[in-house]
Amino acid sequence: MDLPQPKNPLHGLTLEMILNHLVDHYGWEGLNERIHINCFFENPSIKSSLKFLRATPWARKKVENLFLESLRK
Repeated sequence: MDLPQPKNPLHGLTLEMILNHLVDHYGWEGLNERIHINCFFENPSIKSSLKFLRATPWARKKVENLFLESLRK
């Protein structure tokens, strides 16, 4: 059962939605400048980035934090 999460700004957003927003906002080059991981540098794609981010919690956290930061600007 889904519990309400009124204080969670990421509630209801998928990782794919977050990543698409960041690519639209910063572009792949801008993402690589802000978060230094190969999936944003070497042949970047949504599919390969999602695969890496789903398997790597520390990288996903950095992406989520950058997303939240981008909303504040």
